[in-house]
Amino acid sequence: MSSNSKKTRFSARMLCEGAIMVALGVVLSYLRIYRLPNGGSITLDMLPILFFAIRWGWRPGLLAGFVFGLLQMLLDGAIAWGWQSLLLDYLVAFTPLGLAGLFRGRKYGVFAGTVVGAAARFVVHFISGITIYAILAPTELFAVTFTSPWMYSLAYNGSFMAIDTVLCLVVFTIVYRPLHRYILGEDIH
Repeated sequence: MSSNSKKTRFSARMLCEGAIMVALGVVLSYLRIYRLPNGGSITLDMLPILFFAIRWGWRPGLLAGFVFGLLQMLLDGAIAWGWQSLLLDYLVAFTPLGLAGLFRGRKYGVFAGTVVGAAARFVVHFISGITIYAILAPTELFAVTFTSPWMYSLAYNGSFMAIDTVLCLVVFTIVYRPLHRYILGEDIH
């Protein structure tokens, strides 16, 4: 098999897997454990994007995260306070999940990648919270009144992002041993 046809086969496989993982992420986004009042929810929707990024690398992972964010914005009835909020809370927020791909091929890299990708997503949500959602301050969350947009954003975005991250880590812990060959991308070399 020539190098060019092998590259095309991997590209087609990567695109197909990416499309499947984005679609699975969209489906999982509708299986909400809890939905917060101003956007954000506890789900496993990050899991397929993180899995894809770990398998294929950070560049394809960033693209999958961007496409997922775009679909979330279009299909989820985006909760936003303007165009800046749409950009930050959807397109920009989900894209950095692809940074998990920085740990591609590393033993147990899925765990470090999950933390890095989720942390990068949290940073974007946090920045959105302190810049855009500052108009809500003072506000109450979890029976605590917040006057600082920084603390409100930390509590609000941290509440669902921490739980989402832990849920993804738990699932990867359960499936790592039987699926480590696929998670590490050993089947695509």
